[in-house]
Amino acid sequence: MRFVWAVAAFVLAAVMIVAGIAQRTIFQGPKTETASISAETPAPYLLIHGAVLNQLPGAQTLRAQGHGDIFAAYGRTADMKAWLADVSYNDVTLDRKGAIVTKNVVPDAAAGGATAGSDASAGSGDAGPGDAGSGNANADALPAHSPIGSDLWLDEFQQTDILIAPLQLPEEMSVLVATDGVKPAPADVAISWPITNATPWAGPLIVGGAIVMAVGVLLYILAIRHARRSRGPRRKGLPLPVTEPIDLAVVAADKGVISAGPASRRAVSSGRRAFAVLPVVAVSALLFSGCSADSWPQLGQSATPTPTATVIVPEGQQAPAVTKAQAERIISRVAHTAAKADDARDESLAATRLDGTVLAARATNYALRGSIADYKAPAPILTKPLEIVLPQAYDGWPRSMMAVVDDQKTKTSSIMVLTQADAWSPYKLSYEASLEASTLMPDLAPTYIGATQVPPDSSFLVMPPNKVAAAYSDIINHGEKSKYFDMFEAQGDHLRDSIASDRKKRLDEFNKTASNTGSLTFTSGPGAHDPFALATLESGAIVAVNVNETDTVKPTNSDAVIKLENNPTVKTLAGADQSATGFSTTFTDQIFFYVPGQGSNEKIRLLGYSSDILDAKVIK
Repeated sequence: MRFVWAVAAFVLAAVMIVAGIAQRTIFQGPKTETASISAETPAPYLLIHGAVLNQLPGAQTLRAQGHGDIFAAYGRTADMKAWLADVSYNDVTLDRKGAIVTKNVVPDAAAGGATAGSDASAGSGDAGPGDAGSGNANADALPAHSPIGSDLWLDEFQQTDILIAPLQLPEEMSVLVATDGVKPAPADVAISWPITNATPWAGPLIVGGAIVMAVGVLLYILAIRHARRSRGPRRKGLPLPVTEPIDLAVVAADKGVISAGPASRRAVSSGRRAFAVLPVVAVSALLFSGCSADSWPQLGQSATPTPTATVIVPEGQQAPAVTKAQAERIISRVAHTAAKADDARDESLAATRLDGTVLAARATNYALRGSIADYKAPAPILTKPLEIVLPQAYDGWPRSMMAVVDDQKTKTSSIMVLTQADAWSPYKLSYEASLEASTLMPDLAPTYIGATQVPPDSSFLVMPPNKVAAAYSDIINHGEKSKYFDMFEAQGDHLRDSIASDRKKRLDEFNKTASNTGSLTFTSGPGAHDPFALATLESGAIVAVNVNETDTVKPTNSDAVIKLENNPTVKTLAGADQSATGFSTTFTDQIFFYVPGQGSNEKIRLLGYSSDILDAKVIK
């Protein structure tokens, strides 16, 4: 009977193991579903909408194949359409029935818009090049853009001959596929999604079958043992012969024969242990073959998410200009270009990534370094770690962002404003300043929400942004006598203290030698560059302004002459070493303030600043 149970266990174990393995192999089915994309009219770009990417749940994988370099990028659909506004491209969307449809879009040069051309449905087959002769006759005259390195993309990929990009994009984002922006985009493009084909009973069947097999082996061993013990019928024993003494010499001579019995028993026992090890190895191998997560029932409950503070997006607010990863990449590119321009003293190169007060200060520095050998180069632009990113919430252009970077090596922090003029332009750094050591930043919206830009003449702040530079300049000029003095926080304002201390020192030195023959005066006023402001969560704003400080030295005696004996900086910029009319020297300040909203009891507070010499000239 034991043999019957052992055989039954073997059969059941085999059925269970085979069923479990079959679920993970021949019965499992495909792991992905793929949709190919085709276009009848070749175009330099292929825009795949988020609706196509999300027609099936799960992560998406983009596959594009062609000859040479293949480029792909993703970003918000509205941004990509804006970037493609003046070029021909194939637009891939879903029709009302959920089928993939490709339209050739060619801009109307006269109207400045875009028109849709031929349609092509995409099925499961490979995409073909289509008819190269079809399309708008104006396509050859359209401008071509290189998609590589655009600040508009949230991320980009570039590979040779075949490109495979893992994605997980929402419906409001799209993917752009191209080569170099001139040659047609790859014709062999497909999107694939993973298919959920978990086999929750495969693991239990395989492991259960292994356990049943082990039980069968044990039953088989017990059956053999029982059969050996009960071999044949038992009979009555015959009379034993008379016991005789054993001859020890004979025993010694035949000890090999006497020891043969125990040795044989040891060999049999060893064989039984080896036989018993085989099922254990088999069980272990089968156990590990079914250990993947989707081979077992998921009985555990999902973790309960921890509630976090949320920020409500104002109704009607537009999308933020950049993501944090995008901002990191943009600032790194700006810093790289600025460093190259600084080394070469190349103002044209600097102008590709710098603007406003930052570029004006750089241009002056390049001129001075070209004439003064030991003149210091500008401090490098900090890039990481990026602590704060406050993008403007705006779908149009120009669009901007504010960022704060902390440098651990130099223990300094930098606050900056970068602006993109249009969809095709790179972001340019227009304001940059060092944060005060004890700066307390106001509460800001998260990066994924962004902030609205405050109009220059906004009446919702205690002072409109376009008045801040003039008011602060008045405080610099008149101190406590200024009518704006009580509106600005004096404690912690190191810029105001530094300017006052420097002016007093220079005036004292000048009066020691030239008070009877000349005069030194100081004035401050708004600079040439417009203010920029982004809203904070307390209805206030961070405001960046430009203030110019001008030093004027004039002779008060008609026979006197102003000489620049120990001032190579002014001498280089003015192009003269003496003047009978005098010299004026201008320094430019980039200043960031926190301006509270109307009704607040807070004062306008200095956040950070930077100062650079801007110009010097002979008074005419």
